Amino acid sequence: MIKLGVNVDHIATIRQARQGVEPDPVQAAVLAELAGADGITIHLREDRRHINDRDVRVIKEVARTKLNLEMAATDEMVKIALSTKPDQATLVPEKRQELTTEGGLDCVGLMSALQTVVNLLQGGEIEVSLFIDPDLEQVKAASRLRADGVEIHTGSYANAWPDGDWADELDKIRNACNYAAKLKLKVYAGHGLNYRNIKPLLAIKDISEVNIGHSIIARASLVGISRAVGEMKSLLG
Repeated sequence: MIKLGVNVDHIATIRQARQGVEPDPVQAAVLAELAGADGITIHLREDRRHINDRDVRVIKEVARTKLNLEMAATDEMVKIALSTKPDQATLVPEKRQELTTEGGLDCVGLMSALQTVVNLLQGGEIEVSLFIDPDLEQVKAASRLRADGVEIHTGSYANAWPDGDWADELDKIRNACNYAAKLKLKVYAGHGLNYRNIKPLLAIKDISEVNIGHSIIARASLVGISRAVGEMKSLLG
C-alpha cells in the first residue's frame, strides 16, 4: 500500500487571507493523522505566504507520524531545519512569483551547492529527499548527491489528465521511479495529484509514498478533513 503524506499548506493559506489565527494548520495536521495520514508535509517558503515558523515548530511537537519539511536549499532554511529537526527535508526549487512549485530541482546543474546542503541536513540526522522531474539524469544526479530519496514531480502528468498525453507522462514517471529504486533511493511522488488521477500511479510499485495537498484540502473544505483524508486512503488501499 502506498503511504499518504498530507500537505496542510492551504489550511494556512485560508488563515493568511485574513491574517488571523484560524483555521490552524496544526489542528489540521492532527486531524489528518487521526484520519489515517502516514505523514504531514509543510512547505516553509521564503515569503511565508502560508506556513510560518511557528507552524513548523508546533507541528513538529504534535505530529506523531513523519514530518516532511519542503524547503529551498538556502542558508536560512537549513538553519531552521537543523533547529526544528523534521524527520525529512525535501529540497524544492522556489520562485517568489510562482503560485505553486513549477518543476523539479536541477540537480545536475546545482550539484555543488546542493551537496553542501544535503551534507548539512544529513549531518543533523534529517533524511533528505530531492524534488525532481521524471528525468533519468536528474535521478542519477540525486544518487550522486547521496540523497536518501527522491520525490518525482507528477505535475506534467496531472496537467495532461484526462484528455492529454497523460499515458506518456506516466511512462516517464514509471521509468524514473524504477531507476531511482535500482539506485537504492526511496521513491516518493507528488504534485497535482487528486482523487481522479491517482489510480494509474498505483500500478507503479516503486512508489512508497505520495504527497497530496491541494486536492485533499479542497475536498476537506466541503466534507471535512477526516472524510477527505479517509477517502484518499481508501483509494490508495
